[in-house]
Amino acid sequence: MKRPYLAFLFILTSSALFLPHTVHALSLWDVSSTLGLGSADLQETVIAIIQWILGLLGIVGVIMILYGGFTWLTSGGNEEKIEKAKKIISAAIVGISIVILAWAIISYAVSSLLNFTGM
Repeated sequence: MKRPYLAFLFILTSSALFLPHTVHALSLWDVSSTLGLGSADLQETVIAIIQWILGLLGIVGVIMILYGGFTWLTSGGNEEKIEKAKKIISAAIVGISIVILAWAIISYAVSSLLNFTGM
């Protein structure tokens, strides 16, 4: 029963080798404009990426809390489903707490580094 799925997966992945690929020329003199990086310095870019990732993780945590609440609401009094929902909600709260602490640590480290270097 697994054979047709494996054959389909093999055909799908091997067919990507025969698809046309586009190649973009890269200028070695002005890499930032060629790659579309913009004119922001490295520090601002790294901070923006970290904030984006932490924001995304916060959204995932909120979605997990909503999923746990939905599981609890649809449990119909089943104790196993209620315990599962409680575990999901508590894990999501711990995850959001970790994200908030990570944001605070990164914010403190960046501000201390900026004050230390005089930027």
